Amino acid sequence: MDQKVLPVMSNMKEFESFLKSPFEIGVFMETHIAQLKNIHMMAEAHKKKILYHVDLINGLKNDEHATEYLCQEFKPYGLISTKSSVILKAKQKGVLAVQRIFLIDSHALEKSIKLLKKTNPDFIEVLPGAMPSLIQEVKKRINIPMFAGGFIKTPEQVQNALDAGAVTVTTSNKELWQSFI
Repeated sequence: MDQKVLPVMSNMKEFESFLKSPFEIGVFMETHIAQLKNIHMMAEAHKKKILYHVDLINGLKNDEHATEYLCQEFKPYGLISTKSSVILKAKQKGVLAVQRIFLIDSHALEKSIKLLKKTNPDFIEVLPGAMPSLIQEVKKRINIPMFAGGFIKTPEQVQNALDAGAVTVTTSNKELWQSFI
């Protein structure tokens, strides 16, 4: 992944800003199933690649059937989910699969490591990403490239996450987008 920052959008206004940006890849967090066709067509017209957060598409269940539908209808660049069934189906369909994990305590870390060994996603999204020591620990324990997201508010925090081993940072903070163009 060549981008240090992956812009995250949760509405059409943010999406339009992304379309005008030099970024090639972005993440659409929250949307409605009825907007998917329009988002897909606009992204294609601007030669942009979109990762959809399957768990946050309103009107669509986050399961393997929804994943198959998204892959067939919209051929996304990639899908993000906390659900192993979504990750496994995305990989089966040849779509970039990003397993999102929340590291709230040691138990969550152990559970996540087991899940990652089962799903073997293309990437992991580690939250909170503002904790470089967690990024380093995950990197030591599992050999899957990772995104860092959550609570990253400054260019220094972006750089700290990258230095700790993240390949990119996901952020909805437009000021951070600008800092890494």
